[in-house]
Amino acid sequence: MDTIERIKEQLAEHPILLYMKGSPKLPSCGFSAQAAQAMMACGEPFAYVDILQNPDIRAELPKFANWPTFPQLWVEGELIGGCDIILEMYQKGELQPLIKETAEKHKTEEEKGAE
Repeated sequence: MDTIERIKEQLAEHPILLYMKGSPKLPSCGFSAQAAQAMMACGEPFAYVDILQNPDIRAELPKFANWPTFPQLWVEGELIGGCDIILEMYQKGELQPLIKETAEKHKTEEEKGAE
């Protein structure tokens, strides 16, 4: 499977996906740390891909996304933006409902029954 196919598969599998340097608990750059903190503050689970562990994705995603920097937040297969946009949306109160609604929409029947 080539890198672009892997990226498309990741985006299809994970409705909320953050491409970042490091992990949410151990970010490897300040921008990724801030983006992950804003995401965690939304209170919903989200997937992430550590681009430092995936140099092929690190090389190909900026071309695929037409977005040169990391982190990158993708919701339902659409690029939302990088650190500045994530933080701005969070501060304006726009990120939280987007993440919450997306998480709700994609919960399994099992998870819905557990609430």
